[in-house]
Amino acid sequence: MADGEAINATDREAINATDGEAINATDREAITAAEHAVLDLITLDEIRDIAVDLVRAVGQNPPGEEGPTVDVLAAACAARGLAVTTTEVEPGRSNVSAVLAGGSGPGLLLLGHTDVVPVGDNWTVPPFGGEVRDGRLFGRGSADMKGGLAACVVALSALRRAGAALTGPVELAAVVDEEETGKGVRAYLADGDRSGFAGCVVAEPTDLQTIIAARGDSYVEIAVTGRAAHSGKPSDGLNAIYGAAAVVTELERWHGELSDARHPLVGAATWSVGQIAGGTGTSTVPAECLITADRRLLPDEKGETVLAETTGRIDALRLDERGLGVAVTMTMQMPGFETAPDHRLVATAKQAVGDAGGPDLPLAGWTAACDGGFIARDAGVPVIVLGPGSVAEQAHRADESVSLDELVVAARTYALCAMRLLTG
Repeated sequence: MADGEAINATDREAINATDGEAINATDREAITAAEHAVLDLITLDEIRDIAVDLVRAVGQNPPGEEGPTVDVLAAACAARGLAVTTTEVEPGRSNVSAVLAGGSGPGLLLLGHTDVVPVGDNWTVPPFGGEVRDGRLFGRGSADMKGGLAACVVALSALRRAGAALTGPVELAAVVDEEETGKGVRAYLADGDRSGFAGCVVAEPTDLQTIIAARGDSYVEIAVTGRAAHSGKPSDGLNAIYGAAAVVTELERWHGELSDARHPLVGAATWSVGQIAGGTGTSTVPAECLITADRRLLPDEKGETVLAETTGRIDALRLDERGLGVAVTMTMQMPGFETAPDHRLVATAKQAVGDAGGPDLPLAGWTAACDGGFIARDAGVPVIVLGPGSVAEQAHRADESVSLDELVVAARTYALCAMRLLTG
């Protein structure tokens, strides 16, 4: 779920290279000849063409239109000699797996999603036109995250064409429904043992900053029930909206309390009431009211614990003494994650960004949530988020775009990560 911003672990450092700057062997002595052979095969034209085709494919979610995007992505991977598998999650909605074979050791997982949020209003360019101008690709999903998917495909293709000797496989898993309830990643995890990876890089837009921690997310529904009556004599009824108002006030109070316990990288857990629906008319005491709220989770929080705490807080309001009923349900939960800053995956990725011509930014946390939390929690695989584009400035808004230079740097970064992690 690409919403939020990065929180730096340290003060922002100077950028050591222009995004997309060509890599010079004399300037980058740390890059081996084998790595240069791979990097030389990564070109802007190839990444741009794949990214344009992906943006031009529909993928809005809701309602869940990933099919055309899946077709384009699977075809691009198959054309580049990767082993492609599509697995249906729901009718017309399939996960894509593209694998570059390696040795029998642990592999590297590149994780992405094929759905995009609905277009919305106020666009000045065609949302699915895939327009390229001034060094940027425009269109819904260009930053979040079809550009990142294109970078992954080209990185895998370059590794294959160069005959890179890898001790384990590299897999691109592109799943459906990330923007809603995570059906795709949960199906991916249920389809087999995913614990055999040395690490997972989520190619979401981070401005090419290495994100080592992210919040999780959950949706909570609170249904308050009362008794209808004529508004001319409201005492004959039990007003569900009044009860809901007490619940909303309590959630707002709780949100303030949570701000006192901030995680050093991702900030505080939060509550946000998103919708309230109740009543049938002005002249009728409302018998029902439904509240839907967003509860952001800290990396070590569990949805079940939050649900129990929420139920307890609402029970303490004693709405039952007013004759009102309350039911609390958690309809969605996406776990957060945190990877140690000294983990090999983290150090490798941060160095790879710089060697690929990207910015030298500090390790950071993310206030957003993403599918990587499921990989960390359910497969026990260390996770980072690292990709082209800006979640804060481009994702989920009109005229979404991504820098083509950043796509090139991302592809080079992913290729370097694979070569440096999957070595003897």
